[in-house]
Amino acid sequence: MSLNISGCVDSGEVSGTTATLVVVDGFTVTVASVGDSRCILDTQGGELQLLTVDHRLEENVEERERVTASGGEVGRLNVGPLRCWPGGLCLSRSIGDMDVGEYIVPVPHVKQVKLSSVGGRLIMASDGIWDALSNEAAAKSCRGLPAELAAKLVVKQALKKCGLKDDTTCVVVDIIPSDHHLTSPQLSPKRNQNKLKSLLFRRRSHSSVGKVGGKSASIGSVEELFEEGSAML
Repeated sequence: MSLNISGCVDSGEVSGTTATLVVVDGFTVTVASVGDSRCILDTQGGELQLLTVDHRLEENVEERERVTASGGEVGRLNVGPLRCWPGGLCLSRSIGDMDVGEYIVPVPHVKQVKLSSVGGRLIMASDGIWDALSNEAAAKSCRGLPAELAAKLVVKQALKKCGLKDDTTCVVVDIIPSDHHLTSPQLSPKRNQNKLKSLLFRRRSHSSVGKVGGKSASIGSVEELFEEGSAML
């Protein structure tokens, strides 16, 4: 497939977008992202792990330094966040945005982790969610709910707090052991929900540990396999 970039620019199609891609292979999760559509992992042990890096110039010092080293200018208007010029974009990485300098790159931050066999929950959302809710608030607000209802509740909480000021989208994915059948007809919906809660989001004390290969391992522990955040192609 060929892409006529010059044709897009000539026709005025110069807008851009953030993007977050998640691949789940068993208990291995790989996340690639540009921009600020964040993805967090809520483990069964109650710990949160950020699987993306926000490429906002306001908050990311390394990206500010990269942009200025590449010849871009970073500054602020009378109101609003830091932006890079030319173009006035507040992000340092995106897909598209053909009207800004070459220092705005589509190279993703990539992170791969392996969950323990108890699984966990992924919460992916656009900046309209994260501008309204902290990682902790988003995760806590929907614990114990099935994934679809959890996503709806996160959106509802964000809208309740800040209103509809930006794209407010959320996707929730539960990674659970294959031997657990949560939709079994023998279980009522309420019991299904309680079972899901007990599987994924039951709080444990900090002293709770599991034994793996004769060694102590935290409940819901996450092993980091790979991380690459370089902006180099």
